Amino acid sequence: MQNDSLFSLFGLAEGTLRVSIFLAAFAVMALAEWMLPKRERVQPKGRRWLTNWGIVILDSILTRLIMPILPIGVALYASAHQWGLFNWLAVPNWLGLIVGFLLLDFAIWLQHLLSHVVPIFWRLHKVHHVDRDIDVSTALRFHPIEILLSLVYKIVWVLVFGMPAIAVFVFEVVLNAAALFNHANVNLPERVDKILRLVIVTPDMHRVHHSDVPRETHSNYGFNLSIWDRVFGTYVAQPEKGHLGMTVGLSPYQDEKPAQFVWSLLLPFRKRRAAPSKG
Repeated sequence: MQNDSLFSLFGLAEGTLRVSIFLAAFAVMALAEWMLPKRERVQPKGRRWLTNWGIVILDSILTRLIMPILPIGVALYASAHQWGLFNWLAVPNWLGLIVGFLLLDFAIWLQHLLSHVVPIFWRLHKVHHVDRDIDVSTALRFHPIEILLSLVYKIVWVLVFGMPAIAVFVFEVVLNAAALFNHANVNLPERVDKILRLVIVTPDMHRVHHSDVPRETHSNYGFNLSIWDRVFGTYVAQPEKGHLGMTVGLSPYQDEKPAQFVWSLLLPFRKRRAAPSKG
């Protein structure tokens, strides 16, 4: 495969560009939540947001310290050394962008499913699920160890397939924006939701995943494209109690603790109170 000349247009500004798009998307969705909220909050917004932002800031610091080489850098290295399936087959960059994006989206769907069915991964992932409200800040709430494992996982996919760096960059930007969108507490018109969820995961579709009903918790694993849940039979259209009647979070943690920063970070190491179940 040729060097990623298109990606080189971003130069050293890649990180700045990603952060800028992320912050802009967060601001847009936060404004949308304020203007068109779907559900009333059960916990004070201030403390939850402080905790969720604290977690993502810690994630970013640890990621830079422990794994300074991110998937985009690995993709550039693989391209330069002709590693991976796409490079061996001399796949053109435009095709690598499309196929690479789809493969990465499936990879994240699969990773999400595994984080629910493998007990040790669920201990980490339930830090995300114990949030008792779901809004744009919930998309920030992932345990640092889960984030580091996710980076290793994505790097393996990038190396095996030799995905072009532009595909990795576009995917990361779209994935971050999509996660902010589908976690948002936004009241989309039903007709708009039905059309959008034919292709992408909508807030109503993903909210089902944050229900305390196990069958719903363990469904709708997509963060971006909705096709994977439909193909693999993990799609649930609506919560059985309705979006306004459903309980968000996990049943054993319906108290004030999920809004606490230190408690949330220590949750995976506490005595088990909830385990993955397909009940």
